Amino acid sequence: MNMKSLVSRRAAVAAGLVLALGCGVSAQAASATGPRTGNGKADVAVKHRSGGKGTVAACSQEVLGVSAVKEPADSEDARHLLLTVQNAGDKKCNLYRYPLVRLGAGRTTAPVIKESDPNPGVPVTLAPGEEAYAALLVNGPMDEYEAKSITLSLQGRKPGSNAGGPIDVPMPVDTLYANDGQRVTYWTTAPGYALDFIMSK
Repeated sequence: MNMKSLVSRRAAVAAGLVLALGCGVSAQAASATGPRTGNGKADVAVKHRSGGKGTVAACSQEVLGVSAVKEPADSEDARHLLLTVQNAGDKKCNLYRYPLVRLGAGRTTAPVIKESDPNPGVPVTLAPGEEAYAALLVNGPMDEYEAKSITLSLQGRKPGSNAGGPIDVPMPVDTLYANDGQRVTYWTTAPGYALDFIMSK
């Protein structure tokens, strides 16, 4: 065997060793990291959409106790109401934006007082046993109609969505005298803050 043939053979053997070692390292890396499905961004997006253990669900009628009282309690009429909800469940839940309130059957929902949002874009999170409040102005200086019922619907995480069906709120008086002047505030954990937006009206 001449010198040129010997050098070529050694080069071929060395290349084979490098290829074999490379394959071994690749196999070990694949075993350590596990199989991959898609790119990292796609995997993160799927996990985000499906939610995790830390996700807080929207409050629904199944876990809330609801009440309505006159403010002040000794007032002769019932123009100003404080709506209260309590988390009677065993997990935290979120209240989004403001309650969708209807005074009387077949009526439209009360418009919201936009400036009453205490923390725009952030839901009110209720731990078990905690309460949240919304203030309701029943009427203004216009023609009134008799309302024999109050129904309240909760909003879902996405604007325009609902979290469950309508809730019948116990009436604080036999009959409410409502009109187009009715207004409701955003949810808050401070009842005084909510009432400040309606008591002067």
